[in-house]
Amino acid sequence: MPELSPRRRVLVLAICCMSLLIVSLDNTVLNVALPAMQQDLHASTSGLQWTIDAYTLVLASLLMLAGSTADRIGRKRVFMAGLVVFTLGSVLCSLAPDLDALIAFRMVQAVGGSMLNPVAMSIITNTFTDPSERARAIGAWGAVVGISMAAGPLVGGLLVESVGWRSIFWINLPVGLAALLLTLRFVPESRAPRARRPDPVGQVLVITLFGSLTYAIIEAPSTPLASLAPLLVLALAALAALLRYEPRRAEPLIDLRFFRSAPFSGATAIAVSAFAALGGFLFLSTLYLQNVRGLTALEAGLWMLPMAVPTFLCAPLSGRLVGTRGPRLSLVIAGLAMTASAVLFAAFEAETSNVTLFLGYVLFGVGFGFVNAPITNTAVSGMPRAQAGVAAAVASTSRQLGQTLGVAVVGAVLASGVGASSYREAFVSAARPGWWILVACGLAVLALGAVTSGRWARATAERTAARLASPEVRDVAVAAERA
Repeated sequence: MPELSPRRRVLVLAICCMSLLIVSLDNTVLNVALPAMQQDLHASTSGLQWTIDAYTLVLASLLMLAGSTADRIGRKRVFMAGLVVFTLGSVLCSLAPDLDALIAFRMVQAVGGSMLNPVAMSIITNTFTDPSERARAIGAWGAVVGISMAAGPLVGGLLVESVGWRSIFWINLPVGLAALLLTLRFVPESRAPRARRPDPVGQVLVITLFGSLTYAIIEAPSTPLASLAPLLVLALAALAALLRYEPRRAEPLIDLRFFRSAPFSGATAIAVSAFAALGGFLFLSTLYLQNVRGLTALEAGLWMLPMAVPTFLCAPLSGRLVGTRGPRLSLVIAGLAMTASAVLFAAFEAETSNVTLFLGYVLFGVGFGFVNAPITNTAVSGMPRAQAGVAAAVASTSRQLGQTLGVAVVGAVLASGVGASSYREAFVSAARPGWWILVACGLAVLALGAVTSGRWARATAERTAARLASPEVRDVAVAAERA
């Protein structure tokens, strides 16, 4: 990629952030619309889970393929294709006649979405080569998630109340088209110096692993264990085959050597934990506010602001902290805040009081605002720039996998707890095990953040980067180490 002027780099960052905005808005707006969709389409709790998880599951399955393909054939080209498919999928979702069609069209959206965020992050990584400048850019990128959290529930609430839930997909059209035209005009093409070959076997194994595991979790409350056993065996078999097959390939879909870097492995596990907490938190909060408290979609959106505003404010602050002091402080703050928030709900039934509900939302917003920048920066900063797309895709896959599992597990726990009881009366007690799961997720962020961000962890990242570099760079690194 050619060296760009500071103004052009900021413009490229803004264009990439537009892609994140439409993907993030789509998720936050959809959460507010869930009760309206449930009523209109006569959906069960598991049906609502599938409207979210069908998207995140396909997204998680294809992100690494999209990242490696973009490194091979051109990041700009794949990014523009993603914008086209995502926008088309949004149009189809707005026209869905029933729940099955909506789930299918959400999967079309996900195919396009898989080409956006990891490819955009790869473009940013190759545009901002200075580490501190890149950390600030990633902080701005994370702030967009906060914007979507703040605007999504409000915009979604207004649209659901005034026009109907189908209109929530229309907002992707103008943003997607604007991003497409700006990308065509201002974003330079870039690709890895040497093309990586496709890995269809690895891709099939990833899809099999994620799909069978998610399906088994979502359907567990209503399906006998004996019927789910083949799916669990299939998931384990796919995982075992993946671990055996990928190291034997010269250019695997998932380069398992990445995970020899403690910061990279930690960032991956933290992403799963943090986004599992986010998925479960939004799912429980939306259903509680509208189905138990009886709030309108707009009122529920307003109640989400205490979570969204801190996320928006803390994300750029976290980016600056990562750039100046490293990822540890941001991760510790994130873990503490997310854990404290979940404990309020799990141990003290925070949702039953406006004061504790407000405090719980603020704490979660602070925690989630601080967690994004260190995840992304750690995932890509220690890797060779030629493999930035794959590294960013692994981090993005971890996020989507975490959100998929969070909605699946927490939704399954809630459905099992409610059973045949009255929804309003049973919700708080049925949701308590789900909140304890979120406590565990927060503690995982805290512990992993502390362990994988010290001197020992940085040393493993340096050794891993040297192994992953080109033969010429690797020879220099080995010679310097021997000297």
